[in-house]
Amino acid sequence: MFDWLSDPHAWASLATLTALEIVLGIDNIIFISIMANRLPEAQRAKARQAGLALALITRLGLLASIAWIVSLTQPLFSAFGLDFSARDLILLGGGLFLLYKGTQEIHHTMEGAEEADGASRKAVTFMGVIMQIMVLDIVFSLDSVITAVGMADHLPVMITAVIIAVGVMLFAAGPTSQFVQDHPTVKMLALAFLILVGVALIADGLQFHIPKAYLYFAIAFSVGVEMLNLAAAKRRRAKIQAEREAAGGH
Repeated sequence: MFDWLSDPHAWASLATLTALEIVLGIDNIIFISIMANRLPEAQRAKARQAGLALALITRLGLLASIAWIVSLTQPLFSAFGLDFSARDLILLGGGLFLLYKGTQEIHHTMEGAEEADGASRKAVTFMGVIMQIMVLDIVFSLDSVITAVGMADHLPVMITAVIIAVGVMLFAAGPTSQFVQDHPTVKMLALAFLILVGVALIADGLQFHIPKAYLYFAIAFSVGVEMLNLAAAKRRRAKIQAEREAAGGH
């Protein structure tokens, strides 16, 4: 079981796969953070931890069923000139769910006045949020595990990479959630990112593959622009504050 520890190629696979699993987990972190922020503050950390624990359990369960995972890519039926497998149907369902949730959250953010916000928050339950997180965990885990199976030959390497990646996600979820909550424009960007991922999942389910590198480049570019906007806004506020203090001194 531990023979791979002496194999340099296995260690290289572990490093590469861990980095890739962390990147693939970014959308999972953002979705969990946004959904957890709909709950009362006292429940948010617990929801994030439960969501990531479910993500780990789902990934490990799928890794333990590699033969079944491989069977998910076998065609089930044909329609519109395409052969659809169970994986395609899962990706289509997950993509549609992301489009629905992303649009719903954008509407909630844009239209939610203070009194409406209180009413909608009461309607959100802890178990309801966990169930929605679990649905997307299955979709994101499927993509993650299929990638792992294609990149590594040893099951222990895959399991170790997944555990490390989820550990990093657990560490990053809190700061990410707080940052998204504190900056409404960042939250809107994150929701737009989820819609983009939803479109990519639907396209993948329809066997029109959009390279992930394109998606993550677009996301990284948008995040870079937003960071510049936040830095500029912070400088403007500091300048205004300094001018007010100078005027008050006179």
